[in-house]
Amino acid sequence: MLPEQSRYYRLDLKPEKITSEKITYTRKDVHHWSPENIFAENDLYTTQWGLISNTEIEQFFFGQLDLAGPVAVDFISNFDHEAQTYNEKQFIQFVRYMSVQKLRTPKGLAAFANQARSLDKNAALLVLQQMQEMYCATWTECIWQIADASGSSTKFIISDHPVTVYNRACPHLSKFCAGASDPDIRFHATHTYFPLSLEKVLILTNLSWVRNPYQNEARLRPNPGLFRETVFNFLAIQLGRMLTEDEVLQINLITKRRANRFIAGAEKEWLYPERYVSTDYWKKLGGGYLLMPEPRLIHMGGETMIGYKGGPLTLFVPARILFSLVPEPNAHSLGHTRYHKSSRARQFAAEFPTHRLRKFAQVEIEFVTKHCFRTLKAILV
Repeated sequence: MLPEQSRYYRLDLKPEKITSEKITYTRKDVHHWSPENIFAENDLYTTQWGLISNTEIEQFFFGQLDLAGPVAVDFISNFDHEAQTYNEKQFIQFVRYMSVQKLRTPKGLAAFANQARSLDKNAALLVLQQMQEMYCATWTECIWQIADASGSSTKFIISDHPVTVYNRACPHLSKFCAGASDPDIRFHATHTYFPLSLEKVLILTNLSWVRNPYQNEARLRPNPGLFRETVFNFLAIQLGRMLTEDEVLQINLITKRRANRFIAGAEKEWLYPERYVSTDYWKKLGGGYLLMPEPRLIHMGGETMIGYKGGPLTLFVPARILFSLVPEPNAHSLGHTRYHKSSRARQFAAEFPTHRLRKFAQVEIEFVTKHCFRTLKAILV
């Protein structure tokens, strides 16, 4: 919200038609409302048992998440490598909060019910509590990019489905987006993004797509299981990308098209990105790589080996996890190829600057190589 502002402009994408005895008219589509009212819906999380209404899910489950969530969002929004603001507790809270934000909306609940093949709202709400970490493992293994719109006069809008999914091969009228559906977050080319504030957005991209953006966009990435152990590297978060006005408009266009019914923004004009955007061709937004992280900052490898008291260890490698009680020869032999980029990754890293000119602040990233720590300093223009 802008300074000294207390209300958002809300656009109803599907305004109701009202028919009276003599006339039919369409309700006003733009409203100027306070944040707590723009997406509010009565009894969305109320379970009904006969004549008894129960609001405990909203009070105790969503209520606790809504108290802790904004603190975690603040942590990610202000994340800084130089300050070494690494906080495992806040990271876990944020990913869980983001997962529930995708599940709890009217669109998310409808999609969840379709997947569960159940029309029972009570059952869907009860199962949702057990499935709250449904997307956490997949997102943890993504490449994280925090982009900045401070250089653009247009800022980010939000929707009634705030965790937005974009796959360039899945236009909003395709079978993957029919009804309440979103493209699967595990498809190679699927990006997930979540506005952190008016000027910052978190963009998550599957590692398999960054390493090879020439493959089928709508096939599942390696190791697509939803519920499993994984590991996150704070040092790999990409910071410093400064979005142009047109890139912000294109992101807002995606947000609008993937919304369920409502979008909101601090300025009324921001609700109509299609009026000003350079292209609305779904597959070619950003030259086809609008949400892609910087591939020249991606290295092959990324294995993490965790040892435990008594000798057992767990080996995490990108896109999979190997468990072993003792070090296995097969896991050790991977060392010959771990730190060499594939031909596709090298090709894309070389071609990427020609696809889209980007502005970055100075980026300094520390990461572990096979033998020692190295510092990678990149000034990308």
